[in-house]
Amino acid sequence: MDWGVVNFVALSNGEVVDQCQPLKKFLPKLGKLQRRMTRKKKFSKNWRKAKAKVTKLHTKVANIRKDFVHKVLNDISKNHAVVFVEDLQVGNMSKRATKKVAQKSGLNRSILDASPFELRRRLEYKTQWQGGLLVAVAPQNTSRKCSECGHTSAANRKTQSKFVCVECGFSANADFVGAVNIREAGLASLACSSSSGDVSPSRQEPTEGIHA
Repeated sequence: MDWGVVNFVALSNGEVVDQCQPLKKFLPKLGKLQRRMTRKKKFSKNWRKAKAKVTKLHTKVANIRKDFVHKVLNDISKNHAVVFVEDLQVGNMSKRATKKVAQKSGLNRSILDASPFELRRRLEYKTQWQGGLLVAVAPQNTSRKCSECGHTSAANRKTQSKFVCVECGFSANADFVGAVNIREAGLASLACSSSSGDVSPSRQEPTEGIHA
């Protein structure tokens, strides 16, 4: 499973789940409410009322996000006995930039609005609850390696969404290619762990094979 900013997740079987970005949707309204609050005298009655509206909207955004993540991950955990994900360090991805601050700030909102922390935490819990297994693999080159010929190059990733191998010409959606590479790396890792006895077999048989 490849988590991203453009798509919420892409699976190696070709399935794609679009983003649900409630913060992006309500950002204009949130900005308006926050500006109203800053114009009030701090800690005054009107300021407290304005602050309560901001808090209420934040709660609404959080609830929409949680409900979305819950439904998507429920479906994935129920239909797949083993799920492979990248071991992403999202904190590093969303650090403030010293240049192009406006663009970076927008990307940060997209990254955090996609709920990567909730994604990993809940998915691990849900797969275990279903008797399945979540395996995290190193993210290096998963977006640069050709899933057909194995050639690895930064030039293969033409755009955020397009992958074209400069060696063999294979072309596909970049998130799909990433998901396939994550699956292959995960299967290799799982095979090594199983042979050494580090991983116990799942208590649940796959309902749709192994996709991640």
